[in-house]
Amino acid sequence: MADDALPHQRRVRYTGTHPRRFEEKYKELDPAAHADELRKVLARGQTPAGMHRPICVAEILALLDPKPGETGLDATLGFGGHAQALLARLAPGGRLFAVDVDPIELPRTEARLRALGFDASMLVLRRCNFAELTRLLPEAGGGFDFVLADLGVSSMQIDNPARGFSFKTDGPLDLRLDPSAGQSASALLQSVTRQQLRELLVDNADEPFAAPLAAALQGQYIETTRQLAQRVRSTLQASLKASLPEAERLSETRKALQRTFQALRIAVNDELGVLDRFLTLLPSCLNPGARVAILSFHSGEDRRVKKAFQAGERSGTYARVAPDPVRPSFEEQRDNPRSSSAKLRWAVTPGVATTSNASARPPAAGRQGG
Repeated sequence: MADDALPHQRRVRYTGTHPRRFEEKYKELDPAAHADELRKVLARGQTPAGMHRPICVAEILALLDPKPGETGLDATLGFGGHAQALLARLAPGGRLFAVDVDPIELPRTEARLRALGFDASMLVLRRCNFAELTRLLPEAGGGFDFVLADLGVSSMQIDNPARGFSFKTDGPLDLRLDPSAGQSASALLQSVTRQQLRELLVDNADEPFAAPLAAALQGQYIETTRQLAQRVRSTLQASLKASLPEAERLSETRKALQRTFQALRIAVNDELGVLDRFLTLLPSCLNPGARVAILSFHSGEDRRVKKAFQAGERSGTYARVAPDPVRPSFEEQRDNPRSSSAKLRWAVTPGVATTSNASARPPAAGRQGG
């Protein structure tokens, strides 16, 4: 062995039969070397660590109906699952523009898609916010034939404790999609007023316990996700002790945890403000007969998309819009529980007739819901 050879590195050890910590799931985090392990995890209805399962793929393809030679936009690239499916329909001669603000995941997704053969002539990647879509127009020839926006946070962001997106594991209380921009959730809690915190808990998550949570969290120095989770739990247990039995208190506390993390994530990333700007600019970026599909995951997002599409239909900006959201099939919700809250809405611009299924009823694979 050469003197400068690296010493042998033992694999990560963990207790029990299955790894629990993110960094211990070395097989899931190396899919190229452990494809069988990934299949087992997926068969259990779980998402492998560091991976994201795209939602409503069949429904989105049916609604957007991408064709060879067209130019499209994936406004929220994420793990790239939707992009991969769209790109397969665009050859020959088509192009997909794809944007994302995450400086950590974007290079990884680019590497995966490039390895599948999607070169720069077919897949154009940019790190930017999807509210900046107008900057892409010169490269795109002035407009897009279809646009997809998946508004959900990606599983690989949620599962990585270093990103601070989940109360299930301990990590820095960050919650930023782009860790280099803006303030973290920890900094937000120290700078926001109690009234502002109460309002953002209601506006961003419909939190029924916004008042006691705002009183307990505002102005506090909370550095980690575990510290935040402990404060939420203690607040809810005290508020509900006299009114609910223990099992119901635990259930309500878990829901409050999910809503609190969601509300803070939306706030630090200005997700609703960004969505409003995107929806305002979107019509000016669409070609005649263009199709749009937007996948949302909570009422604040879906309400904005619904109203923007309806207003566009009344003004003539859109020729047709979804009368009701398309929901993931029961099979998909069973296989991927993270899809259960998704709502998919579509719109079509007036102009040249297309063969897009967006003017028809949603595909049989999905279902409609209010």
